[in-house]
Amino acid sequence: MKKRFLTAAILLGMLFLPAMSSADACIDCHSKISPGQVTDFQISKHAESGDVTCATCHGDKHKSADDFQLAVLPDEKVCAECHEDQFKQFTAGKHNFGWTSLNALPAAHMAPDELIEGGRGCGGCHNMGIKSEEQKKDLRGKGYRYQNNSCDECHTRHTFSKKEALNPRACQQCHMGYDHPQWEMWSSSKHGERHFAKLEGSLPEKAAAPTCQHCHMPDGNHENHTAWGFLGVRLPLPEDQQAAADRITILKALGVLNPETGDPTPVFDAVKAVKMARLDQESWEKERNKMIATCAECHSEEYAREQLAMGDAILQKSDRLMAEAIETVAGLYKDGIIKKPDGYPYNYPLLLTFMHTNGANWNEKLDDLSYIDQVLVQMYMKHRMRAYQAFFHVNPDYAYWYGWNEMTKDLGEIKELAKTMRANHAATK
Repeated sequence: MKKRFLTAAILLGMLFLPAMSSADACIDCHSKISPGQVTDFQISKHAESGDVTCATCHGDKHKSADDFQLAVLPDEKVCAECHEDQFKQFTAGKHNFGWTSLNALPAAHMAPDELIEGGRGCGGCHNMGIKSEEQKKDLRGKGYRYQNNSCDECHTRHTFSKKEALNPRACQQCHMGYDHPQWEMWSSSKHGERHFAKLEGSLPEKAAAPTCQHCHMPDGNHENHTAWGFLGVRLPLPEDQQAAADRITILKALGVLNPETGDPTPVFDAVKAVKMARLDQESWEKERNKMIATCAECHSEEYAREQLAMGDAILQKSDRLMAEAIETVAGLYKDGIIKKPDGYPYNYPLLLTFMHTNGANWNEKLDDLSYIDQVLVQMYMKHRMRAYQAFFHVNPDYAYWYGWNEMTKDLGEIKELAKTMRANHAATK
């Protein structure tokens, strides 16, 4: 009996030893190569549970420094094996469309690769969402083998901490800056001020202080959307004739509608696929009602509806300024005063170019943008975004000084530039 027990123990040990040796080998080696990652893993709940090892995520083919290419770089589908509900929510939310929406924009194909695939610039944030095997192969072919992440944008590897992802600063890296300064708006609003006051002990622990996650990912739901979408346009058109005409003008400048015929373009399908805009009343109302329910946790429903409607109204007034600016520049295209860049599909301004190439056509698909085009893009991507987003984030300074006031300055500059360009054009003729 004792002999059989000893034999069984030896056999069990032989089965268990390779796994232990493999894990130990990973730890021993990477403690020298990437010690911070090892420490993060060792303090994680994954390591604590004992159910997740290095091989669980990275496979077991990588054995030495010579075959590091064999290490699997896991995507969100690996996380889904344990976190199925969160994965399903994520796939239905806008974060899943980060990479797809980036590649649908003309600007992404005019920038240096390092700013797209290299983890800096646009790609540093938009490298989210489920990628096809073909997309992954293309990334690896360009040498960017570490850009394969989604869940770990918020639950950073190798700790994968839920507590970290619940901290508003987890949102800061991406939701800040030029065209989407949500962090700056929220953190300097009364909502943000109360959150930080709670952390410092200036407010009782139970005091209301909504965070990004509280409003946009309630109860940990990973399917996050906003009523207006990123572009701040939606269908159906408003009943007001001027407002409807202004929105059509903006949709043309976004390349969503053909400027000559008014028909939807392939860009319309791309915008629809990645849900960058609300294209029916039902989807808009669904997201609006979800936000009203969140606001009503602290405020009356009537007050919440009133405040959100104010944001809708300022967006409509901003669109009046925007449409006037677009029509001014479009007139210069029509009269041949601005030459259509080679990469433009229509003889019309295109807001989704984002940038001035300054003579460095990285892929030789676009000539230099005129200065007046640059002011127009800035008016839309920077100042219009701030004017309406600040209303929804309850930030007075951003709404007026960084948003509405800057839009009025842009429009004045565009009109003056157009006047000068027409005069110069007439003189040369």
